[in-house]
Amino acid sequence: MQRVGTVVRVAQGLAIVRLPDDSTPDLGTEVIDESLSTVGRVVDVFGPVDRPYVAVSPASGTRAADLLGTKLYAR
Repeated sequence: MQRVGTVVRVAQGLAIVRLPDDSTPDLGTEVIDESLSTVGRVVDVFGPVDRPYVAVSPASGTRAADLLGTKLYAR
């Protein structure tokens, strides 16, 4: 399990996650929370090369706003 980062904001129904370093997950990577529940998938990588952001599309039944401040991990 690789740490993706922490959800810092919500935009257009997507959870925006700040990565702790320059290692980026692949598009389509399944994202889970600390309780190992699937919360969504990576749909975009953007921002500065040395510390980018990823956009996570929430899984059905998950609201992006509920993920604010949550630490997410790649499965």
